[in-house]
Amino acid sequence: MPKLAANLSMLFTEVDFMDRFDAAARAGFKGVEYLFPYAETAADIKARLDANGLTQVLFNLPAGNWDGGERGIACHPDRVEEFRHGVDKAIEYARVLGNTQVNCLAGIQPAGVSDDDAEATFVANLKFAADKLETAGIKLVMEAINTRDIPGFFLNNSRQALDIIEKVRSGNLAFQYDIYHMQIMEGDIIPTIEQNLSIINHIQLADNPGRHEPGTGELNYHNIFAFLDKVGYQGWVGAEYKPATTTEAGLGWLKTHGVA
Repeated sequence: MPKLAANLSMLFTEVDFMDRFDAAARAGFKGVEYLFPYAETAADIKARLDANGLTQVLFNLPAGNWDGGERGIACHPDRVEEFRHGVDKAIEYARVLGNTQVNCLAGIQPAGVSDDDAEATFVANLKFAADKLETAGIKLVMEAINTRDIPGFFLNNSRQALDIIEKVRSGNLAFQYDIYHMQIMEGDIIPTIEQNLSIINHIQLADNPGRHEPGTGELNYHNIFAFLDKVGYQGWVGAEYKPATTTEAGLGWLKTHGVA
Protein backbone atom coordinates (compact mmCIF):
# COMPACT_ATOMS: atom_id res chain seq x y z
CA MET A 1 0.00 0.00 0.00
CA PRO A 2 1.61 3.32 -1.03
CA LYS A 3 2.27 5.95 1.62
CA LEU A 4 -0.04 8.83 0.72
CA ALA A 5 0.56 12.50 1.44
CA ALA A 6 -2.16 15.11 1.05
CA ASN A 7 -1.12 18.08 -1.05
CA LEU A 8 -2.45 20.99 0.96
CA SER A 9 -2.12 23.44 -1.91
CA MET A 10 -4.88 21.56 -3.75
CA LEU A 11 -6.78 19.55 -1.13
CA PHE A 12 -8.94 20.90 1.71
CA THR A 13 -8.97 24.38 0.20
CA GLU A 14 -12.43 24.78 1.74
CA VAL A 15 -10.57 25.92 4.88
CA ASP A 16 -7.59 28.21 5.54
CA PHE A 17 -4.13 26.77 4.88
CA MET A 18 -3.18 26.18 8.50
CA ASP A 19 -6.46 24.36 9.16
CA ARG A 20 -5.78 21.96 6.29
CA PHE A 21 -3.30 20.03 8.46
CA ASP A 22 -6.13 19.15 10.84
CA ALA A 23 -8.43 18.22 7.93
CA ALA A 24 -5.80 15.98 6.32
CA ALA A 25 -5.22 14.11 9.56
CA ARG A 26 -8.96 13.61 10.12
CA ALA A 27 -9.22 12.16 6.61
CA GLY A 28 -6.55 9.58 7.44
CA PHE A 29 -3.48 11.02 5.70
CA LYS A 30 -0.19 10.44 7.50
CA GLY A 31 1.88 12.91 5.50
CA VAL A 32 1.47 16.30 3.85
CA GLU A 33 3.09 18.28 1.09
CA TYR A 34 2.34 21.64 -0.53
CA LEU A 35 3.86 24.13 -2.92
CA PHE A 36 5.48 26.51 -0.42
CA PRO A 37 5.62 27.06 3.35
CA TYR A 38 7.12 30.54 3.25
CA ALA A 39 3.98 32.60 3.94
CA GLU A 40 3.85 31.04 7.44
CA THR A 41 6.50 30.67 10.11
CA ALA A 42 8.23 27.32 10.29
CA ALA A 43 7.40 27.13 13.99
CA ASP A 44 3.67 27.54 13.39
CA ILE A 45 3.64 24.84 10.71
CA LYS A 46 5.69 22.53 12.90
CA ALA A 47 3.14 22.93 15.69
CA ARG A 48 0.33 21.84 13.34
CA LEU A 49 2.35 18.86 12.13
CA ASP A 50 3.08 17.72 15.66
CA ALA A 51 -0.47 18.25 16.88
CA ASN A 52 -1.76 15.97 14.12
CA GLY A 53 1.05 13.40 14.02
CA LEU A 54 1.84 14.27 10.39
CA THR A 55 5.06 13.82 8.45
CA GLN A 56 6.19 16.80 6.41
CA VAL A 57 7.04 15.12 3.11
CA LEU A 58 7.85 17.79 0.53
CA PHE A 59 7.74 21.43 -0.49
CA ASN A 60 9.34 23.42 -3.30
CA LEU A 61 12.31 25.73 -3.33
CA PRO A 62 11.23 29.37 -3.71
CA ALA A 63 10.03 29.75 -7.29
CA GLY A 64 9.97 33.47 -8.04
CA ASN A 65 6.79 35.50 -8.32
CA TRP A 66 4.22 32.68 -8.28
CA ASP A 67 1.19 34.96 -8.15
CA GLY A 68 2.64 36.86 -11.10
CA GLY A 69 2.83 33.71 -13.21
CA GLU A 70 6.38 32.55 -12.60
CA ARG A 71 6.78 28.81 -12.11
CA GLY A 72 10.37 28.54 -10.98
CA ILE A 73 13.62 30.37 -11.73
CA ALA A 74 16.19 27.57 -11.87
CA CYS A 75 16.67 27.90 -15.66
CA HIS A 76 16.85 31.72 -15.60
CA PRO A 77 20.44 32.92 -16.18
CA ASP A 78 19.76 36.32 -14.59
CA ARG A 79 18.29 34.92 -11.36
CA VAL A 80 21.13 32.74 -10.04
CA GLU A 81 21.74 34.73 -6.85
CA GLU A 82 18.02 34.74 -6.09
CA PHE A 83 17.94 30.98 -6.61
CA ARG A 84 20.85 30.47 -4.22
CA HIS A 85 19.21 32.58 -1.52
CA GLY A 86 16.11 30.44 -2.00
CA VAL A 87 18.10 27.27 -1.29
CA ASP A 88 19.21 28.75 2.03
CA LYS A 89 15.63 29.67 2.90
CA ALA A 90 14.35 26.19 2.07
CA ILE A 91 17.01 24.62 4.29
CA GLU A 92 15.96 26.83 7.20
CA TYR A 93 12.35 25.62 6.88
CA ALA A 94 13.20 21.99 6.22
CA ARG A 95 15.35 21.77 9.34
CA VAL A 96 12.45 22.93 11.50
CA LEU A 97 9.75 20.95 9.71
CA GLY A 98 11.74 17.74 9.56
CA ASN A 99 11.25 16.96 5.89
CA THR A 100 14.17 15.28 4.16
CA GLN A 101 13.54 16.38 0.58
CA VAL A 102 12.67 19.53 -1.37
CA ASN A 103 11.66 19.97 -5.00
CA CYS A 104 13.21 22.27 -7.59
CA LEU A 105 11.01 23.76 -10.30
CA ALA A 106 12.99 24.55 -13.44
CA GLY A 107 10.62 27.31 -14.51
CA ILE A 108 9.41 28.63 -17.82
CA GLN A 109 12.24 29.15 -20.28
CA PRO A 110 12.75 32.93 -20.58
CA ALA A 111 12.24 34.62 -23.93
CA GLY A 112 15.53 35.13 -25.71
CA VAL A 113 17.37 32.46 -23.70
CA SER A 114 18.59 29.53 -25.81
CA ASP A 115 17.98 25.89 -24.91
CA ASP A 116 21.69 25.47 -24.22
CA ASP A 117 21.89 28.49 -21.92
CA ALA A 118 18.73 27.49 -20.05
CA GLU A 119 20.08 23.97 -19.56
CA ALA A 120 23.51 25.16 -18.47
CA THR A 121 21.93 27.45 -15.87
CA PHE A 122 19.61 24.73 -14.65
CA VAL A 123 22.44 22.19 -14.34
CA ALA A 124 24.66 24.65 -12.45
CA ASN A 125 21.84 25.59 -10.07
CA LEU A 126 21.02 21.94 -9.43
CA LYS A 127 24.67 21.20 -8.66
CA PHE A 128 24.77 24.07 -6.16
CA ALA A 129 21.48 23.07 -4.53
CA ALA A 130 22.25 19.35 -4.43
CA ASP A 131 25.60 19.96 -2.71
CA LYS A 132 24.25 22.44 -0.18
CA LEU A 133 21.19 20.36 0.62
CA GLU A 134 23.32 17.23 1.02
CA THR A 135 25.35 18.97 3.70
CA ALA A 136 22.07 19.67 5.49
CA GLY A 137 20.89 16.06 5.11
CA ILE A 138 18.15 16.93 2.61
CA LYS A 139 17.50 15.26 -0.76
CA LEU A 140 16.90 17.39 -3.85
CA VAL A 141 14.29 16.28 -6.37
CA MET A 142 13.23 17.93 -9.61
CA GLU A 143 9.90 17.68 -11.41
CA ALA A 144 8.96 17.52 -15.08
CA ILE A 145 5.72 19.39 -15.87
CA ASN A 146 3.52 19.24 -18.95
CA THR A 147 3.62 22.10 -21.43
CA ARG A 148 -0.14 22.12 -21.98
CA ASP A 149 -0.83 23.43 -18.49
CA ILE A 150 2.38 25.46 -18.29
CA PRO A 151 3.52 26.38 -21.82
CA GLY A 152 7.27 26.76 -22.08
CA PHE A 153 8.13 24.87 -18.89
CA PHE A 154 11.75 23.88 -19.38
CA LEU A 155 11.83 20.38 -17.84
CA ASN A 156 8.93 18.46 -19.35
CA ASN A 157 9.66 14.74 -19.84
CA SER A 158 11.47 11.78 -18.30
CA ARG A 159 14.18 11.49 -20.95
CA GLN A 160 15.20 15.10 -20.42
CA ALA A 161 15.22 14.58 -16.65
CA LEU A 162 17.58 11.61 -17.03
CA ASP A 163 19.90 13.66 -19.23
CA ILE A 164 19.95 16.45 -16.65
CA ILE A 165 20.70 14.03 -13.81
CA GLU A 166 23.61 12.59 -15.78
CA LYS A 167 25.02 16.10 -16.32
CA VAL A 168 24.62 17.18 -12.70
CA ARG A 169 26.41 14.04 -11.46
CA SER A 170 25.22 14.24 -7.88
CA GLY A 171 24.06 11.36 -5.76
CA ASN A 172 21.83 13.85 -3.97
CA LEU A 173 19.61 14.63 -6.98
CA ALA A 174 16.57 12.50 -7.83
CA PHE A 175 13.46 12.65 -10.00
CA GLN A 176 10.00 13.59 -8.77
CA TYR A 177 7.64 11.68 -11.05
CA ASP A 178 4.23 13.29 -11.45
CA ILE A 179 1.89 10.77 -13.06
CA TYR A 180 -0.57 13.38 -14.28
CA HIS A 181 2.04 15.53 -16.02
CA MET A 182 3.81 12.56 -17.55
CA GLN A 183 0.58 10.97 -18.79
CA ILE A 184 0.09 14.12 -20.86
CA MET A 185 3.67 14.35 -22.10
CA GLU A 186 4.63 10.73 -22.69
CA GLY A 187 2.17 8.15 -21.33
CA ASP A 188 3.50 4.63 -20.74
CA ILE A 189 3.37 5.31 -17.00
CA ILE A 190 4.10 1.91 -15.45
CA PRO A 191 7.02 0.95 -17.76
CA THR A 192 8.55 4.41 -17.34
CA ILE A 193 8.39 4.24 -13.54
CA GLU A 194 9.82 0.73 -13.61
CA GLN A 195 12.74 1.73 -15.85
CA ASN A 196 13.58 4.72 -13.67
CA LEU A 197 12.69 3.46 -10.20
CA SER A 198 16.24 3.83 -8.94
CA ILE A 199 16.19 7.60 -9.45
CA ILE A 200 12.57 8.32 -8.46
CA ASN A 201 12.38 9.63 -4.91
CA HIS A 202 8.82 10.98 -4.93
CA ILE A 203 5.64 10.39 -6.94
CA GLN A 204 2.57 12.59 -7.33
CA LEU A 205 -0.83 11.67 -8.72
CA ALA A 206 -3.96 13.03 -10.36
CA ASP A 207 -6.18 11.58 -13.06
CA ASN A 208 -6.37 12.85 -16.61
CA PRO A 209 -8.16 14.74 -18.09
CA GLY A 210 -9.17 17.33 -15.51
CA ARG A 211 -6.45 16.70 -12.91
CA HIS A 212 -9.09 15.30 -10.55
CA GLU A 213 -8.97 12.37 -8.14
CA PRO A 214 -8.20 8.79 -9.25
CA GLY A 215 -11.19 7.14 -10.89
CA THR A 216 -12.40 10.25 -12.71
CA GLY A 217 -10.33 9.85 -15.87
CA GLU A 218 -8.39 7.52 -18.12
CA LEU A 219 -5.64 6.29 -15.77
CA ASN A 220 -5.94 2.84 -14.22
CA TYR A 221 -4.85 3.65 -10.69
CA HIS A 222 -5.79 0.18 -9.43
CA ASN A 223 -2.99 -1.18 -11.61
CA ILE A 224 -0.59 1.66 -10.81
CA PHE A 225 -0.93 1.19 -7.04
CA ALA A 226 -0.60 -2.58 -7.36
CA PHE A 227 2.53 -2.08 -9.45
CA LEU A 228 4.10 0.25 -6.87
CA ASP A 229 3.49 -2.40 -4.20
CA LYS A 230 4.89 -5.13 -6.43
CA VAL A 231 8.17 -3.33 -7.11
CA GLY A 232 8.53 -2.26 -3.48
CA TYR A 233 8.41 1.49 -3.97
CA GLN A 234 9.28 2.96 -0.57
CA GLY A 235 8.73 6.66 -1.17
CA TRP A 236 5.66 8.80 -0.66
CA VAL A 237 2.90 9.40 -3.19
CA GLY A 238 1.53 12.91 -3.07
CA ALA A 239 -2.18 13.37 -3.78
CA GLU A 240 -1.81 16.53 -5.85
CA TYR A 241 -5.16 16.80 -7.59
CA LYS A 242 -8.04 19.23 -7.92
CA PRO A 243 -11.14 17.70 -6.30
CA ALA A 244 -13.97 17.38 -8.82
CA THR A 245 -16.36 18.84 -6.22
CA THR A 246 -15.25 19.14 -2.60
CA THR A 247 -12.27 17.41 -1.04
CA GLU A 248 -14.36 15.38 1.39
CA ALA A 249 -16.83 14.27 -1.29
CA GLY A 250 -14.01 12.97 -3.46
CA LEU A 251 -12.09 10.94 -0.89
CA GLY A 252 -13.94 7.72 -1.67
CA TRP A 253 -11.14 6.82 -4.08
CA LEU A 254 -8.94 5.94 -1.11
CA LYS A 255 -11.10 2.92 -0.30
CA THR A 256 -12.11 1.96 -3.82
CA HIS A 257 -8.47 1.90 -4.88
CA GLY A 258 -7.35 -0.06 -1.85
CA VAL A 259 -5.12 2.56 -0.26
CA ALA A 260 -7.16 3.22 2.88
